[in-house]
Amino acid sequence: MGSDEAQQLLLSESREHSHLNEKSDLLQRRRPRRGGISVPQEQNGVLQTPLLPQCIDEKQAEFHFRPVLLCLAAYLGTGTLCFFLTSYQIQGIKTNGFLDALYFCVVTMTTVGYGDLVPNSTIAKLLACIYVFTGMALGGLILSKAADYIVEKEEIFVVKAMHNAEKFGPEEISKELGTNKSKYKFVLAASTFLVLMIVGTLFLYFIEKLDFVDALYCVCSTVTTLGYGDKSFSTVAGRTFAVFWILSSTICLAQSFAYLAELYTEDRQRSLVKMVLARKLSLRDLEAADLDGDKAVSAAEFVVYKLKEMGKINQEDITAVMEIFRKLDYDHSGTLTEADIRNSEF
Repeated sequence: MGSDEAQQLLLSESREHSHLNEKSDLLQRRRPRRGGISVPQEQNGVLQTPLLPQCIDEKQAEFHFRPVLLCLAAYLGTGTLCFFLTSYQIQGIKTNGFLDALYFCVVTMTTVGYGDLVPNSTIAKLLACIYVFTGMALGGLILSKAADYIVEKEEIFVVKAMHNAEKFGPEEISKELGTNKSKYKFVLAASTFLVLMIVGTLFLYFIEKLDFVDALYCVCSTVTTLGYGDKSFSTVAGRTFAVFWILSSTICLAQSFAYLAELYTEDRQRSLVKMVLARKLSLRDLEAADLDGDKAVSAAEFVVYKLKEMGKINQEDITAVMEIFRKLDYDHSGTLTEADIRNSEF
C-alpha cells in the first residue's frame, strides 16, 4: 500500500472517529455532576480521569530504587575486598587497610583519581580498569532513581497544595506538572549539588585543616573529576567522609547537567510548537495539508499536517502504522472489526 493510500485510509478513519467523539462530547456536556466530583471526560478516544489528590496513590512514589542500592553495596563490597587483598600492590598515603580500599574504590569509580593511592602491579591496574567503567554507570543510575523519587514526592505535594487552594482545576494541575517536571528535577539536582559543595569545603577547612582557598580548590577539582592530587583527603576521618561525599557530589554534578540539557531541549520543543500554532496559514500550506487532493482540508488533515510540521510525526511513522493496519484489516474494508482481529494472523 502506497503512502497516498495509507493517508486516505487514515483520514477516513479520523473522520469517523471525530464524528463519534462529537456525539460523546455532547453526551458528556449533558451529563450532570454529582457531589462536586469531576466526571471523566473522553478525549481522542481515551477516557481522561481528572487528577485529584484522593486519586493519587502515594505508593507510586515509594522507595523503588532499593535493588539498585543493594547492587551498589554488593559492588562496593566486592571492590573493597579485592583492593584490600591487593593492598600491598597499591602504593601511596595509607591510613587504614579496609578504609583505604573502600576510599580507593570510590575515587576510582567516580574517575577522580587523586593519585594519593595508585595501583602498582598488573593485577591491581586491571582491577582498576574494570572497576572504573562499571562503577560510573551504576553511580549514574542510583542518582537518577533518587532524583525521580524526590520529584515524585514533590509532585504529590504540589497537586495537593494546588487543589486545596481551589484555584486550579485538574487540567491546569496536570499541565503545570507536565510542563515543569524537568525544571523541578534540575532545581533539585542543582540545589543538592550546591549543598554538597558547601559541606565539602567546610569539612576540608575544619577537619583536614586546609585554608579556605585550598579547600574550595580541592572540592572543585573533585566534583569535576579533575583530581589533580596535590590536595586530597589524607586522614581517617577525611577518607570516611570522602567515601560518601565524593560519590554523591560527582554524580550529582553530572545529573545536573543532564537535567539542564533536558530542560533546554523541552523549552526549544515548546517554542517550536507555539511558533507552528501561531504561524499564519498560507495557500502553499493549504495545498500541502490537502492530503487526499479534494481541494479542501478537513480537521484530520490539518492535525496530521501540523503534527508533521511540529516534528511529532513523519511520513515513515504514518506508513509503518498503516502497514500494520493493512495486515489487521482482514476483509480489506478499510475498517477494523472483531472479525478482522480474530482472522488476522498479524
